[in-house]
Amino acid sequence: MLTLIWGVVAMSVGVWVAALLYWPEATPLWPATSFGRLRPVHTTGVIFGFGGNALIATSLHVLQRTSRARLADSVSPWFVLIGYNLFCVWAVTGYLMGSTQSKEYAEAEWYADIWLVVVWVTYLVLYLRTLARRNEPHIYVANWYYLAFILVVAMLHVVNNIALPVSFAGARSFPVWSGVQDAMVQWWYGHNAVAFFLTAGFLGMLYYFLPVRAERPIWSYRLSIVSFWGIVFFYVWVGSHHLHYTALPYWVQTLGMTFSVMLLVPSWASAGNAIATLNGAWHKVRDDATLRFMFVAAVFYGLSTFEGSFLAIRPVNSLSHYTDWTVGHVHSGTLGWVAMIIFGAIYTLVPQLSGRATMAWPKAIEWHFWLSIAGTLIYVVSMWNAGITQGLMWRTYDANGGLAYSFLESVMAMAPYYLLRTIGGALFLAGTVLCALNVRATMIATPVGAGATDRPLLPQPAE
Repeated sequence: MLTLIWGVVAMSVGVWVAALLYWPEATPLWPATSFGRLRPVHTTGVIFGFGGNALIATSLHVLQRTSRARLADSVSPWFVLIGYNLFCVWAVTGYLMGSTQSKEYAEAEWYADIWLVVVWVTYLVLYLRTLARRNEPHIYVANWYYLAFILVVAMLHVVNNIALPVSFAGARSFPVWSGVQDAMVQWWYGHNAVAFFLTAGFLGMLYYFLPVRAERPIWSYRLSIVSFWGIVFFYVWVGSHHLHYTALPYWVQTLGMTFSVMLLVPSWASAGNAIATLNGAWHKVRDDATLRFMFVAAVFYGLSTFEGSFLAIRPVNSLSHYTDWTVGHVHSGTLGWVAMIIFGAIYTLVPQLSGRATMAWPKAIEWHFWLSIAGTLIYVVSMWNAGITQGLMWRTYDANGGLAYSFLESVMAMAPYYLLRTIGGALFLAGTVLCALNVRATMIATPVGAGATDRPLLPQPAE
């Protein structure tokens, strides 16, 4: 439920700030409602609140299922759950008060960052302890992805957020990095947060829940392992493609661009592996909206990774960077890939935990699916058009060699696209609210003692 609570709250803020771009005069006079303060509330709430809670919940579930073992203790999971959500609350309330590091995806100040390190190390130790006491000799591939997500995110967070507080009684701090080094470290963190938080962790989710729902084995288990090592190796080098045409050394920019293009191979290997797993089960995709969520997630993962590699190429980046094309790209990944696989996992997991065969409102899943698809397509396509229009207007020259359009003219040209983005976001939010209500109805109707027979099986070889 915490996943969906954060999802509804953060997506509501997202629709709000999208609407403010079309109706800027509607901004209330209260400072906490300004775009600059609300925008990180949206990003942190969606990525860490919505996505992070989903990753923690499913990782601990998948770990126990595939290891045939209970968690190593009963206290650490509660500490991780409460501590992690305390971090999210500290972060977003700080933003509303104007307390921020101004680092993309890492806006939280030093006191919240230190607390997150404590929580995250507890999470890592719990995961490793449980894995060590498994009754299944084989470590299922989903656990590889989840473990990479936990381990690398810890490393990224610590390095990027090393800072000296101005006062231990205040929120302000100064990073130890400066200038171009700070930019490089920030985007090493920023893109690897995409790589290991928004990709590796959710691939772990995909590799478990899609085969379970389709009732078919992974098309190629070996390919899933090869893809894992390709993603882990290539992704850590690509962050510098965010800094094309800056003071960053040219060879570092080229390195990031090159590895970004090569990254397409392991990324498409995972996307193709997921889609090929559905061979022989396409009738289930047609009839089962939950499985359809997962299929669409795999498709959007493939499309988003292709677009990411394409946008990393320097000449393409010269058109796309600083435009809403990047916003469209990010949301094709977060809405089409991340949110879709989360919804698929929720609709698979909640009935199982509730001792029911289906969700309380099965038809609502179908409505949610189409609301999500419509919202995602309207949002992403409008931002693609907005970004390309911006890029072309900014580089159009008149006969005298001067800019043909002022920046204000390019902003005014965005109005219809910003309206469409608000509509698309509102449709997606409506689907998320419907999902939350469906989950609540399902959990309320849980039979007494529904999980009483849920016990680890005797040790036996994997099938």
